[in-house]
Order: sequence, then structure tokens, then C-alpha cells
Amino acid sequence: MPTPKRLPKPTPAELGLLRTLWALGPSTVKQVHEAQQRERPDLGYANVLRLMQIMHGKGLLKRDESQRSHVYAAAQPQGSLQGRLLDDLIHKAFAGSGKDLVLAALRGGRVSDAEREEIQRFLEDTRDA
Repeated sequence: MPTPKRLPKPTPAELGLLRTLWALGPSTVKQVHEAQQRERPDLGYANVLRLMQIMHGKGLLKRDESQRSHVYAAAQPQGSLQGRLLDDLIHKAFAGSGKDLVLAALRGGRVSDAEREEIQRFLEDTRDA
């Protein structure tokens, strides 16, 4: 059985557009551009269009061409892509240890008190499961 084609890792700019599409759902370039302008007012429409065309060519986006304005959607659900990126990070930066990743995040001041409480509740809930 052939192995499935592995999608390329998105660049930081591509990941930003994917986050916008995950939040909006299937959208036109205009809708994505308007949403992106809230964070990056300097970002031009042509830049968003070109990046989305490149992402479509790479397989990161799907495109519905049935209407005059093409509608784009992420090719992978958010959790699936994030899981793949996380696996890659754990393998490369933490020698495959998820524990080392979690400890680095907790020790590095990257987790707020509210997030720590949520993590603690999760650990307690899953301990009994």
C-alpha cells in the first residue's frame, strides 16, 4: 500500500493564514485579507492572494472554484496539523520526549497561572479516567 503524501510544513506566514482560515471557516481571499488586516494592517490584498495560491499549490489549502470568487479552506483540520508540527518539534528539539517539552514550557515562564490551573485540572481528570 503506498504511503500517504506528507504535506509540507507551513512557513510562519502560511501558519498565520491557516489560523485565520480555521477561525473563519471556508473563505474568499477578500475575507481572509480583511481578517488579517486586524493584526497586520500593512499586509496587501495581492500578498494574501499570492500566498493563498502558493499554499493551494503546496496542498495546504483546498479551493472551491464553483463560484466567481474562489473559496479557500484549510486542507487539514487545525488539531491534525498542530499535532504533526508538535510531533516534529518533540522529535527534533526534545529527543522524542514529550515530558521534556512540557517541563521546558512550564519552567520557561510561557504558561500563565490560569493555564497552569487548567493543566492541573486536566491531569486530575485524566488520572481517574
